[in-house]
Amino acid sequence: MVQRKGEYFTISVVSKMYDIHPQTLRLYEREGLLIPHRSEGNHRLYSREDLQKLSLILSLTRELGVNLAGVDVILSMREKMQLLQRQVEELRRFVRDTMGKDPSNVLLSGEERSGSSSSFPSRAMRARDNQ
Repeated sequence: MVQRKGEYFTISVVSKMYDIHPQTLRLYEREGLLIPHRSEGNHRLYSREDLQKLSLILSLTRELGVNLAGVDVILSMREKMQLLQRQVEELRRFVRDTMGKDPSNVLLSGEERSGSSSSFPSRAMRARDNQ
């Protein structure tokens, strides 16, 4: 068996913890909303991360009335946002390491530094006219 770090819970324990039927957990798995690990005996094992995701799913369905298709869209968008956030942080580190500046403090032009509130299109037109 592959060694796993962390705590894992069986389907019966999770169903009691969250007061849901084991078939509901199986449904979430069939729908691709939760993908539990498997033991050597092919038993479902839920990690703490799975439990956090389950908590979000239950909150969306129970409290907000979102159907499973909506939950799927929300979870997908959430994962994409987290990926984008990691990429932005990676880009910030790259800029900071190569330029020696914190990218969140780097301004685009001297006008912005002086407090001018000119809009982007007007700056772009001036730049074009100056060529």
